[in-house]
Amino acid sequence: MRQMFVAVRTLAYVSGFFALWGWLVLALARLDHAAGRALATGPVARSAGVALAVAGGLLALTCVAYLVVRGEGTPAPFDATKRFVAVGPYRIVRNPMYVGAVTLLTGLAFLLQAPSVLGLALAAAFSSNLFVIFVEEPGLARRFGESYAAYRRVTNRWVPRIPRAD
Repeated sequence: MRQMFVAVRTLAYVSGFFALWGWLVLALARLDHAAGRALATGPVARSAGVALAVAGGLLALTCVAYLVVRGEGTPAPFDATKRFVAVGPYRIVRNPMYVGAVTLLTGLAFLLQAPSVLGLALAAAFSSNLFVIFVEEPGLARRFGESYAAYRRVTNRWVPRIPRAD
């Protein structure tokens, strides 16, 4: 029963998060188009945009599912997981949800031909890096101790690395 409540809370958080970011992306794209600004993209770039957006969205949602099922919590910092999660996408990079979100935003920028959305993706990457370094990682180190320290030693923060088979 507890797992169902976690899933419902997560659905509410994720829906709100996607709605807010979706509104921001569409507003920026409308402003770009009204101002006559557009990324010079053709069908290949738009197709790449679709592929990036889908891949990034699926990666982010996969991470959410792992945090709910394995972590027994939500991706929200104020309603965090109870258990440390180092499986699935978290095996190859420490912050796959942020990687997925930035990939999604980058894909949407090319799909919508919106340079402001590309700027938003860069701003999201920069601010996520600061949040991870100064807030998230110290918090995880306090909550999970040596298991998180060992994980940090073998898993990169941003660049995916396939774990060695021991």
